[in-house]
Amino acid sequence: MEITAAMVKELRDETGAGLMDCKKALVATDGEFKAAVEWLREKGITKALNKSSRIAAEGVCDIKIDGDKALVYELNCETDFVAQNDKFRMLVGKVGDVIMSSEAKTVEEAMPLYCEGSTLKDYLLAAIASLGENINLRRMIVIHKNPDETFGHYIHMGGKIATVSVMKGGDFETAKDIAMQVTASVPQYLSQDEIPSDIIEHEKMILTKEAQNENAESSKPKPEAILEKMVAGRLQKNLKEICLVNQPFIKDPDKTVGEYVKAKGATIVAFARLAVGEGVEKKEDNFAEEVMAQTTK
Repeated sequence: MEITAAMVKELRDETGAGLMDCKKALVATDGEFKAAVEWLREKGITKALNKSSRIAAEGVCDIKIDGDKALVYELNCETDFVAQNDKFRMLVGKVGDVIMSSEAKTVEEAMPLYCEGSTLKDYLLAAIASLGENINLRRMIVIHKNPDETFGHYIHMGGKIATVSVMKGGDFETAKDIAMQVTASVPQYLSQDEIPSDIIEHEKMILTKEAQNENAESSKPKPEAILEKMVAGRLQKNLKEICLVNQPFIKDPDKTVGEYVKAKGATIVAFARLAVGEGVEKKEDNFAEEVMAQTTK
């Protein structure tokens, strides 16, 4: 029986499965709609769709570098138990290879890419059925450098945090030191020049209210001019803490990061850092429950 596009679309609308899986199901069942739905259920694909809505806050952050291109990405699952699984680790590598061989710059652009005969979206859906947990390509950052620049990279705790730095001048070890610095100190900006004015004004407003409240409770209130100087000092201190070049260098706290790279004849061009589950509300499980959950799948 000829399997038409309309038949595939109808099955997809009914089950939410990928186009390639729907076509396979219809071919395997000679176009019988109900049998195709059952085929998808038997293969665990519709079960995978149900799991795809569950919270995935564990997983791995990884790095791929090829020439002047670097990719930092996060592939999530539901438990650390699965994150340490060899099949999941192979999946992480495959996803990175597919993205690196493309021009995709965002997760949305990556999902239609082809991976072993199906789209990356459907490939991950099949992985959900195989591993028994929601699998999600959550974030990715693509960085390009000039030929005269150097990548530094560092992966912490087997993929809990992944960081890439770009350095002009210096060498790989210096660039790696900066990647380790970013991993440890979590800067938000490279320098104060990059901080948006609205962020600065918001921080100033908070510090001003804080100083005013302190003054109101003090037995010896300070003049307004002194308060303004206090706020300005606190503001500069806070802004420096979130800027990479102003932070104390982790290997020599007597120096700032900016002073360290200058001594190496280098400048920092850019950096990217991802940490697993950052910003995701995690479900609290104890280890025993996690193991039991795996044994019953």
